[in-house]
Amino acid sequence: MIRQTPYEPGTPSYADLASPDLDASRAFYGALFGWTGEASTEPEAMGYTVFMLGDAAVAGLGPTFGDVPPHWNTYVTVADVDATVATAASAGGQVLAEPFDVFTAGRMAVIADPSGAALSLWQSRDHVGAEVRMEPNTLCWHELNTRDPDAAVAFLRTLFGWEARPVGAPGMDYTELRLGETGVAGLITMDENWPAEVPPHWMVYFAVTDCDAAAARVTELGGEVHVPPTDIPGVGQFSVVADPHGAVFSVIALNDTTS
Repeated sequence: MIRQTPYEPGTPSYADLASPDLDASRAFYGALFGWTGEASTEPEAMGYTVFMLGDAAVAGLGPTFGDVPPHWNTYVTVADVDATVATAASAGGQVLAEPFDVFTAGRMAVIADPSGAALSLWQSRDHVGAEVRMEPNTLCWHELNTRDPDAAVAFLRTLFGWEARPVGAPGMDYTELRLGETGVAGLITMDENWPAEVPPHWMVYFAVTDCDAAAARVTELGGEVHVPPTDIPGVGQFSVVADPHGAVFSVIALNDTTS
């Protein structure tokens, strides 16, 4: 596995799951992706687990709070969390969690863009984020689903310097968000075909070797398939799934040219 060096500010770098049952989630993702992980012994960590693939940190797991449903969170690395939060607030975003230290791992905050999609900010110290990416059973992509793409792009440009580039093929409306010349995330416009009750959100993608097998395994383990394995020309095959608690994520088998 190729180890990830510290992420450039403005780069998505990590994802963690908010779950109502940490033991059950450890078992589900362990069986699906081969991840391992032990709950932190620090009382303040409330059972937080860093999922490992071999000896590499690949994702995280923590408890849900209040009436917030189970979900995956996307993190973007920044040079200064406090300054980025101030910029987000002045650019029309919401501050959902003010900056705070996570032991010696780093400093974080949670914000939402003007349409309401929540996003975590990460200033790394001991914990860089996902130590391996773009390999089977690891993070490979993050994607914003929003009903107001213009406002979202303007906000993310102000926050991270991202620029939007349409890359959709005929019949497929898709936008790549770029940091300089590098594509770092995607954007999909939530049109009238999306259920009204689905809020704007960030989707996380995990690479797999066989999308059909991964989707089948999700159902075997008690999860659901929301979008069956579907080909993306020139990219690979993806499926949108949910774990047994309803947290939605995507799996994708990338073509050799895109992996």
